[in-house]
Amino acid sequence: MGEKSQSRGWCGWFIALVVLAVVVVAVVFTIRAKTGHSDDGGDGPVPGPPGAIDKKYSDALKIAMQFFDIQKSGKLENNKIPWRGDSGLKDGNEVNLDLSKGLYDAGDHMKFGFPMAFTATVLSWSILEYGDQMEAVNQLKPAKDSLKWITDFLINAHPSENVLYIQVGDPSVDHKCWDRPETMTGKRPLTKIDTETPGTEVAAETAAAMASASLVFKDNDPQYSSTLLKHSKQLFDFADKYQSSYSVNIPEVQTFYNSTGYGDELLWAASWLYHATEDKTYLDYVSEKGNDFGNFGNPTWFSWDNKLAGTQILLSRLSFFKKGLSGSNGLKGYKETAEAVMCGLLPNSPTATSSRTHGGLIWVSEWNSLQHPVSSAFLATLYSDYMLTSRIGKLSCSGKTFRASDLRKFAKSQADYMLGKNPTGMSFLVGFGEKYPKNIHHRGASIPADATTGCKDGFKWLTSEDPNPNIAYGALVGGPFLNETFVDSRNNSMQNEPSTYNSALVVGLLSSLVTTSSALESLK
Repeated sequence: MGEKSQSRGWCGWFIALVVLAVVVVAVVFTIRAKTGHSDDGGDGPVPGPPGAIDKKYSDALKIAMQFFDIQKSGKLENNKIPWRGDSGLKDGNEVNLDLSKGLYDAGDHMKFGFPMAFTATVLSWSILEYGDQMEAVNQLKPAKDSLKWITDFLINAHPSENVLYIQVGDPSVDHKCWDRPETMTGKRPLTKIDTETPGTEVAAETAAAMASASLVFKDNDPQYSSTLLKHSKQLFDFADKYQSSYSVNIPEVQTFYNSTGYGDELLWAASWLYHATEDKTYLDYVSEKGNDFGNFGNPTWFSWDNKLAGTQILLSRLSFFKKGLSGSNGLKGYKETAEAVMCGLLPNSPTATSSRTHGGLIWVSEWNSLQHPVSSAFLATLYSDYMLTSRIGKLSCSGKTFRASDLRKFAKSQADYMLGKNPTGMSFLVGFGEKYPKNIHHRGASIPADATTGCKDGFKWLTSEDPNPNIAYGALVGGPFLNETFVDSRNNSMQNEPSTYNSALVVGLLSSLVTTSSALESLK
């Protein structure tokens, strides 16, 4: 009796172990399938809801988003910045337009349409790709609100098909004052482009901004989306028909936002219009004009001035997700150059760029040095997610194989450097971490909110050695020099001035890192 009971017990345990083994094997295969770990070389997540929140990037994103509110012009709604108030309320009055909204460019009170439109385009792209990640940490609504603050301005700045107001304020006048935007008294002249004084790059970038934003608002506000798309089409036609650089036609802009060419903006705008409309005319445009403007085979840096790398990544979406797309053969050069851009960023690639600091930060320019590493990291996460979603497991760089996870690792390295993992031990995102710049080159932050200041006497706040009385949360300063030094001085505008287009890029990057990310197969 006892022997039989032991036999039955042994058999029962054996059966249980077999069943458990089968379950474990099934779970392993399921996990491998879901995460893309398979024999085809896939790795990482697949499309689906966001995973666990990474607190570091989530906290940084919440801080970064605040800088848009700090930069807002006009009659503020639900103002959450205690030291900001209404300003620029009469902007545009001289031509009977309401140009009071929009964002101040940097530490001054200028509204430069070219980089402002780029800010809107990048912010739209970030929302379209990573809106679910933003929503997971309650940042989607603030992002959309900030985007609409810009696009409201852009709509009003485009009163007729071939007229676009591209600048509010005169830099030579504006920069002679150091005052709060709420109390500024300097003249606010307007600059425009039209058929007699065209500016292809500004018109095309504004078209890109409106096309991308039309996708953001398509579901929740279809009428507003339709308005944006109408303006976008008109501006693209204007830009394409009257091809001429605004830097040539309006030489005064060269000191601040000089354009090195407009072909990239035409391709960028047409790419966004195709995504917004699926009108093959725009796909044909980028296919036909690629050899003229695409600079195929030559990787470039993504910035407010040069949109080629961004265009190449954006059009790669179609190569990844729309295999049978009619006319897609003309996208080959874009996809191949996008791969070259990625290979140049990967530090262990045979074609890796040498434009880096000793600590590994991509470094291209003394002025606003963080723009290029942040923009590069943003593009790297996008491409990584395109690879993961389409189950493309490998990227070949001159015979050496890399995976999507390598691109994401690179992106994190740039983000972590920016957030304090660098030789200075300083976070370059104001408000994040224990050590960050306290004397940024920013008028509103440097002057007490209750100060009575005119144009000239406000300069005492510029030269003061005391920390800024107001913290400009979310401001991403220019960044370190090549030798990885940084001087936290208010007079050091080269390193210590923030900009709104930097904020759009950093919001996109941080949104992609907040959770395990993937890509939607369509932006529509």
